Amino acid sequence: MTTGGFFLITSLFLIGVWRTGTSFIHTVGAIFNTPASPPQVDVQSLVVNQVRGVSELTTAVFVMDAVVPASQDRKVGDFTIGTTNLLYMGQGEIRAGIDLTALNAQDVKISDNTVQIVLPPPEILDSKIDVNRSQVYHYDRGFLNLGPDVAPQLQTMAERETLNKILLSACDHGVLEDANEKAELAVTQLLTIAGYDNIEVETTQPSADVCRLNSQSMAKSTVSNTL
Repeated sequence: MTTGGFFLITSLFLIGVWRTGTSFIHTVGAIFNTPASPPQVDVQSLVVNQVRGVSELTTAVFVMDAVVPASQDRKVGDFTIGTTNLLYMGQGEIRAGIDLTALNAQDVKISDNTVQIVLPPPEILDSKIDVNRSQVYHYDRGFLNLGPDVAPQLQTMAERETLNKILLSACDHGVLEDANEKAELAVTQLLTIAGYDNIEVETTQPSADVCRLNSQSMAKSTVSNTL
């Protein structure tokens, strides 16, 4: 049966060649040599992945010195018998920028030859005390050293307050707005290097309470980051 089937197929092939000539062979060959469809590139996802690869983009740094006093009383009942005073001179750094990992496909639009991208809002990425440029300038336990010996606790309190003052000052000086402007330039340059010609970058205004929330969070925590 197998031999008969093979003979039948061979006969049909020969008859086809005899009747149509080489066109039959070309037809059969075309079936097995159909060109593959051109590869498709998801440009939108490609742009998102390229930008996300940068992760956190620091575009503004604010550095300031601050002098912060701290004190603690020693009490017996309601009566204060001694006070410890500490004066801290610190330098802190606030980094602001864009968290590009928050970018998603809806933030990127491809139209003709133009790439349009909407950036996430700027935020405070980090805040640190430079321990090499900061020090306890004055420490005094008062008359007869009756004030409590709490230098480490007062220094931690002063460092936290230093960062808080510098953060609020950075926000007042427009560190988030500055981060937005520079992020627009940085992402434009990034996509230009990646090979895109027409690029439109739109920034998002920072949240109105981002500085207040960072300040509250800082007030509840101790200083754990140092330069």
